[in-house]
Amino acid sequence: MKFNFKPELAETVEILGLNSDWQHSIIMSKKKDGSFSAEVNLPKDSTHEFKYLINNAQWANDPEADAEVPNVFGGSNSVVSL
Repeated sequence: MKFNFKPELAETVEILGLNSDWQHSIIMSKKKDGSFSAEVNLPKDSTHEFKYLINNAQWANDPEADAEVPNVFGGSNSVVSL
């Protein structure tokens, strides 16, 4: 699955939470237009919560995610369903 995200003024973007892994991030590649992308292998017929970590400091959801669900921190996580 390909993830694309274009935050403002970002130097780095990582994806966390896929496959329930909140400890090991997937580092996204920065493109010339300022957007970030990553290709991730995920199991078929699965659902994953995730968030983007921008500049190692700011959490963000994906506006193009399939859904959002509440998390234990009082915010929400993005959801992707395959």
